[in-house]
Amino acid sequence: MIRRRPHQQRVLALLEQFPVVAILGARQVGKTTLAREIAADTAARWFDLENPRDRTALAEPQLVLEAIEGLVVIDEVQQLPELFALLRVLVDDPSRSHRYLILGSAAPELLRQGSETLAGRIAFHQLDGFDLTELGAERWQTRWLRGGFPDSFLAVDDPASLRWREAFIDTFLARDLAAMGIGVSPVAMRRFWTMLAHWHGQTWNGAEFGRAFGVADTTVRRYLDLLAGTYMARILQPWHENLRKRQVKSPKVYLRDSGLLHALLGLDDMDALQSHPKVGASFEGLALETVIRIEDARPYECFFWATHQGAELDLLIVRGQERIGYEFKRTATPRRTRSMTIAMADLGLDRLDVVWPGDGAWPIGERMRAVGLETLVEQHAVTAGDAVSAAMSTENSLSS
Repeated sequence: MIRRRPHQQRVLALLEQFPVVAILGARQVGKTTLAREIAADTAARWFDLENPRDRTALAEPQLVLEAIEGLVVIDEVQQLPELFALLRVLVDDPSRSHRYLILGSAAPELLRQGSETLAGRIAFHQLDGFDLTELGAERWQTRWLRGGFPDSFLAVDDPASLRWREAFIDTFLARDLAAMGIGVSPVAMRRFWTMLAHWHGQTWNGAEFGRAFGVADTTVRRYLDLLAGTYMARILQPWHENLRKRQVKSPKVYLRDSGLLHALLGLDDMDALQSHPKVGASFEGLALETVIRIEDARPYECFFWATHQGAELDLLIVRGQERIGYEFKRTATPRRTRSMTIAMADLGLDRLDVVWPGDGAWPIGERMRAVGLETLVEQHAVTAGDAVSAAMSTENSLSS
């Protein structure tokens, strides 16, 4: 078992500040396990809204929840969206000490009622699958092939991992979408999801997808938004600079989990992956997700940039006045390109890293370096360890 202590500490800190904290993430990503670890030392009351007994127990939710003090955990909250209005009434009662930890398999956009009803009272924490900052740099190829879902990554071997991912896809399409109130044909969504796997890492073209699918481009965009809203896909928005250049205005699309990508592409082992035409795009997706985790970047801080003249940047992270660029190259000899030089100048980047599948780092230009994925993860581990040590030292000195 891999303990997810950074996530646990973050959620505990949020519970100290907010009366309602939502852990959001894909199905089977470990939300319930994390919540059980958080609630282990408390007398928390647990409701799983996929359990008929618990649904029956909440037939009169106000009467039940009003009688409970302390921490209440509500799993799969999207099953009962009317709870959000009730939670607002309960947490606004100054005579009670309620704390609610709610778990959901849909993004805040699909839980808009909750984010609006509980504005100022709720904090969101996103839980993804295992990432390399948790697993260690040396396990990156296993993480790449199998993805980050715990049951897939921890399977006894690659065939068992693939069987789990194929079963997950079947269950997600046949049961989970309907359980979340999403009325889409499983057959149509599987076909779209498979097409999207072959489009992974490319600029979205709704018209072309619509023609191939035989439906309107608005329909395929709805399918894309549903996969993004259930944490299956990432829509990376384009960045527009005030330049005298025609810039790409359509987003790029990725499948967020490399293991599901490989299952949809029919890739069962590393040899099949390494010889597949999408191997470069697959590595790009893995590196993209790893960097976003390392940078602790929010979705609204992440972009890509491209011009119709050919200059591009795989990932641009914008925080206030800071701009950081990333390129992802599946090569053993990364080097500076003309496109990188243009991006550096046109976007005014503070730095640009070229991430490649290896170990080591060296400069390739002013404020530009090539850095192996393993090195990037190892450097983050050192920085994170220093931060934890500093926090513990400060806590100890204050207590003494």
